[in-house]
Amino acid sequence: MTVETFEAEINDALRAYDKHIVCIDKPTVDCRETLRSLIEKAIIAYETRGPHLRHGIALDKHVTIILSQSQTDRPLCGIYFNLVTPYYQKQAQRAVGAHEGQQG
Repeated sequence: MTVETFEAEINDALRAYDKHIVCIDKPTVDCRETLRSLIEKAIIAYETRGPHLRHGIALDKHVTIILSQSQTDRPLCGIYFNLVTPYYQKQAQRAVGAHEGQQG
């Protein structure tokens, strides 16, 4: 099993990424290399998993790759984009700060 085994999934993910995802930290060109690298790591995790485990997982801040045991020799490949916003964290910190100043 190699990264090329999952080339169709990579291409589908890149089309979705290019159309729907805005990520200043990871342009589409860099995303392909990230996907390939994470799939390599997921393959290693999948091939070295324990006897009762069904998945190999690799992730970074923006992407999660899951290889899942299937009825065939080829595992299922799921590519998930972790949706985050830098603004949410700043707003949440402000809200916590505002509540700390209030007394009950």
